[in-house]
Amino acid sequence: MDVRYINPFIEAVRSVFSTMIKIDVTLEKPHVAEILPRYDISGIIGMSGDVVGSVVLSFPAPVAKVVVGKFAGGDFAVTSPDFADALGEIVNMISGAAKAKFEGKNVSISTPSVIVGSGHTVTRPTGTVCISLPCKVYCGEFSIDIAIREENRQAKAA
Repeated sequence: MDVRYINPFIEAVRSVFSTMIKIDVTLEKPHVAEILPRYDISGIIGMSGDVVGSVVLSFPAPVAKVVVGKFAGGDFAVTSPDFADALGEIVNMISGAAKAKFEGKNVSISTPSVIVGSGHTVTRPTGTVCISLPCKVYCGEFSIDIAIREENRQAKAA
């Protein structure tokens, strides 16, 4: 995957966490991920247009509760619709900020979906490499997993 699609996510995670959630985040070395997700709760956004694929923001439940609580200003049960809405908005802001930096690309993002439950699986688009950005905050760790690629317009037109 092209670094010009990863760097915008690094910048977006830092920006959203510092400005909207008020939590400092440390991003560790990006790596190719084979299995997704590794945590209990995932917010998922699809991308379409010149860049296609998905973005998964995944947390252990205790970390998600802290992050959502800081973002939304309250303590929500992970089964609450407000919890899912807040987590969906976080992945939406990160994905939206990142796609805005895809210079010269026409990209749309989907409405976010949130999956709650340990052991869930999120499959990535066939033939798409997934890059995982491991993140650490004061209350634990989480990841943002990016499985996107440029759409081959010539093959689509044929």
